[in-house]
Formats: sequence, C-alpha cells, structure tokens
Amino acid sequence: MDDEHVIEALGKTRVRVKNGKVVEVGEPKVDYCPIFDKYRGIKKFTPETVKENIEFRMKDFGMCTKDRTVRMKDFLSFGVSEILSTLIIEGEIDCVVSVCEGCGTVILTDPEIVQGTGGRVSGLLCTSPYENIIDELGRGNVLDPENALIDQIEGTLKAIEMGYKKIAVTIVSAEDAKKLREMEHDDIRIFIFAAHVTQISKEDAKTIFDNADVVTGCASKYIREIGSEEGCFRAGDSIPIYGVTESGKKFLKMRIDKIGGLKEKKDPKLPNPLI
Repeated sequence: MDDEHVIEALGKTRVRVKNGKVVEVGEPKVDYCPIFDKYRGIKKFTPETVKENIEFRMKDFGMCTKDRTVRMKDFLSFGVSEILSTLIIEGEIDCVVSVCEGCGTVILTDPEIVQGTGGRVSGLLCTSPYENIIDELGRGNVLDPENALIDQIEGTLKAIEMGYKKIAVTIVSAEDAKKLREMEHDDIRIFIFAAHVTQISKEDAKTIFDNADVVTGCASKYIREIGSEEGCFRAGDSIPIYGVTESGKKFLKMRIDKIGGLKEKKDPKLPNPLI
C-alpha cells in the first residue's frame, strides 16, 4: 500500500513524500531562517535546498519512513519539544498531545520520545500509519492507529479519558487553541503550545494570544507584533518564544534554568521576510 506524508517545512514550503521519496516541493514562502543557517548552513530556501534538507532528515533519522527514530536527546537549546520534555521530567505536566509521522496524533509521556517525535519535524499536515512506529509508541496512545489521523482536539479528549489531568497540547491553528481552552474543567488543566504560525492572519494571531500559554514567533510578523505590544515574557531573539500566561512564563523560565540561562545576541538574524 502506498504511504504518503505532507509537511510544511523550511520557509513554510509544502512538501509531499511518497513511499520514501520526495515527490513534490512547493515554493518557499520565506527565503531565510537563522536556525537552518546555523545548523545546516542554508542561506536561502529554494525548492532545491528544501528537497535536499528533507532528504537529509529522511536519511539521518528516518523522517517520513518506517525507519523513523522516535527517541532523541535535545536538539535545540530552546524549542517547543525541549520545553515540553523538561516539563515532563519536572512533573509539571502528565502528558503531551503531539503529532508524528507514521501515527498522527499521539499521547506521549516519555521526554525522549516527546523530543524525538517533535524536535526535528515541521508542520505535519497528513501522514500514513506505520505499524512498527505505532507499536513502539503504544497502540493505546495513538488516536487513530488505522488511519494516523491528525486531530488535536480528539487527541486531548482521549488523554482526558486516559486519566491525565495536566495536559500539554501542541497546536498550529487558532481554532484549536480556542476549543482547547474551552475544554478545561474541574481538575483538568490544558497547556497550549502554538507553533508553526508563519503566515497566520492578524485575527488568528490575536486568538492564539488570547488562548495559548506558549507561542513561537516563527516567521510571523503578527505574532511578533502582538507579543511585543502585550509585553509578553520572551525567550530568544532570532526566533522568539513567548510565555503568554503565568504558566507559560513559568515553563519558559524552567527551561532557561535547565540550560543555564540564555545568551543575549548582538544584532540577531531574523527570518526574511516576516509574513
């Protein structure tokens, strides 16, 4: 049976991987990202550089293949998956409702798997099920083992059914942020982590700030504008991460303490253009 994965990667470029091959690469919406420059020396996103990077990740840790490594140590000092791993280790959260190729929405409690599944993959739009990955992550933890569906709302409902009380959820849409905030009740706490927000509208950016705990700046001009206007606690310069709520601020500070502080950058490089 064919397997297919669609992701939005480097510069929000739409990429389709089918049966272990990159079969389609769109046009990048952003030309430059300081993270990919720092770690991979990519100075400009083009369909060619995007394809090369995806193929590198497929070889390196099996992204979008059956050979996917699901356990990893920290990759960035300060990304969403690194913060979430720290929160599990410190007992601040019980689980993470995350997304991974080969299984879709999944409920995770192991910090190395939180890092491994979320740390080096961009926005995953759809994926196909891989039995070996589903078995490794635990069939009972996967929202829809038959179809590898991505649905963070249903995944959160499943986490609540499983008995988890302090649930962190990664989201990419303002609508999901709003729905999740409305799902909190009694002793159920939901902590919302918004990522992959490049090219988000001003209205959606505002909705995310009204509901999320932690928001990444990505290459979004509106997220950065609102984060700055509202005076949110911010970590990082090139790609800022905002602690919007008291919990969000506390979570960022915990990670900062764990890595021994953040270095201030002089003239930090920014994504270009911000959209």
